[in-house]
Amino acid sequence: MPLVLAARRAEMLADAARECEALGGTALAVPTDVTREEEVEALGRRAIEHFGRIDVWFNNAGVGVFGRLESIPSEAWRHVIETNLFGCMHGARVAIRQFRAQGRGTLIQNASIVGCTAKPDGSAYATSKFAIRGFSEALRQEVLDQPGIQVCTVLPSVIDTPFFQHAANYSGRQVRAAPPVYTAEEVAQTVVDLVRQPRAEVIVGGFGKIASAQKQFAPGFTAWLTGRALHTGFLSGEPSGDTPGALFEPMRDGRAVSGGWRERPESGGAPLAAMTSMAGLSIDLATLPLRMADAGLTSAARILESITPPGPPGPASK
Repeated sequence: MPLVLAARRAEMLADAARECEALGGTALAVPTDVTREEEVEALGRRAIEHFGRIDVWFNNAGVGVFGRLESIPSEAWRHVIETNLFGCMHGARVAIRQFRAQGRGTLIQNASIVGCTAKPDGSAYATSKFAIRGFSEALRQEVLDQPGIQVCTVLPSVIDTPFFQHAANYSGRQVRAAPPVYTAEEVAQTVVDLVRQPRAEVIVGGFGKIASAQKQFAPGFTAWLTGRALHTGFLSGEPSGDTPGALFEPMRDGRAVSGGWRERPESGGAPLAAMTSMAGLSIDLATLPLRMADAGLTSAARILESITPPGPPGPASK
């Protein structure tokens, strides 16, 4: 499958493209800052010029800032929203426009489990992820007239990447990955699975599935537990100076996919991740009848809509 790769660091994009080609694929690297709409529009044009169509668009760019609301500079808070939310909007605008012209396509947007549960010391990030979920749901409703267009949202738990080393930090404490920590490969496999079989939302990692279920049945307790656990989970006792991280300029270090967090004793490593994944699987099995009922109701509604004589036309959107 031909790939178009986009990010701010041109040299890393070139490396990734060469790796794809060494594995037998075809890749085009297009340096892009997703906060700049004109660059995202140019990215879409390059993809269509080279490959003639866009089958899948994955909005994955994301940055974070740690600290309490009153300690985070306004420009840092705003830039998280501009990257995480407006970056998704810029990409989705290009993708949906092309999908409508083609009659089909899959948009995948990377949110986070904190888009369900939020977290302390990261209000801008949590806000952006809640917004991405709402944005995705609105788009799913907008494309009901073209069943060939799918909009999917990925909600990862804590993932072992350099994200935490690259995050802006105004908390006064060293940032770390809160346990349990899952691999980036689990997220990548989920994205591939969504290309093959689209779903509206998918949580990656057992902890996220547990937290989401707990939020539905015990929201007050979940807010208390999340606030206490993640405050000490993401912030260590070691002091740190203020840093803008990779908010405004990309970091020049960190070419690895892993951030090395799973190897740290406090992360719980693979055993804790595996235990929570098993618990998450139990939740998946328990909720399977509800998901099957939902799929049946959706199919029935679409069938009834297709055979029911049309009523008076509603307002036309251009």
